[in-house]
Amino acid sequence: MHKVPAAFHRLRRVGRKALIPFIMGGDHGLALTRRLLPALEQAGADLIEVGIPFSDPLADGPVIQAASARALNAGTTPARVLRTIAQVSRRMQAPILVLTYWNLILQYGPKDSPEAFLRAAAAAGVAGVIVPDLPVEAGAAWAHAAAAHGLSAVFLAAPTSGPARLRRIARASAGFIYYVSVTGTTGVRRDLPPQLVHGVRELKLITTKPVCVGFGISTAAQAAAVARVADGVIVGSALVDAIAKAPASGRVLAATRFVSLLRRRV
Repeated sequence: MHKVPAAFHRLRRVGRKALIPFIMGGDHGLALTRRLLPALEQAGADLIEVGIPFSDPLADGPVIQAASARALNAGTTPARVLRTIAQVSRRMQAPILVLTYWNLILQYGPKDSPEAFLRAAAAAGVAGVIVPDLPVEAGAAWAHAAAAHGLSAVFLAAPTSGPARLRRIARASAGFIYYVSVTGTTGVRRDLPPQLVHGVRELKLITTKPVCVGFGISTAAQAAAVARVADGVIVGSALVDAIAKAPASGRVLAATRFVSLLRRRV
């Protein structure tokens, strides 16, 4: 069993929902990323998403866009993010997923092929990959190639996805299905849409795979509400913002305190 489905199997066995924080690789330096990953696991993270910075992150709101820009300005590259993950992944139980964009994957190796990226990700101990700008209709070969390298290819479902498309996403996605709580980009939001619960329940009627909700979850109360209907909660912008607002010496502490607060409610 691949690492991501194995993690959800363990969580279901003990009746716990997945807490999945997101950080931007290289934001405030790759040394901080290296320290954050095991610290987030100790604070209660069950899986961790690491963003690979990109100059045109279409799915991301201003907080994560700013984090991506900081990382790029510091010289962060996909290869450096993967090397940083490799330095800690072997001593962590929490699976690490990377979130990146299709252009970066194709540029990683020769001949516009994803193989070089997948080999490097697998060698680094990455467990899964999320590609927001790769639609499921074009992702069959990608999902097959990822699985051959032991990686879970996670696809996104949106509130605007119709029943036929949801079924296709459910079949293609490995590990879990990433349900986007709102249309638009990531970002801190005061309120989550009232139709979110209905959307998650409708998706769960057509699949036994875990459904995890992200985009806009900003507080422990919101995370608790989502955890009542979903199998996992993904929190990105609020965590990235908390890290950015902390003094340099207190960034790991700020991150672990935030994740610990979420853990008590999820």
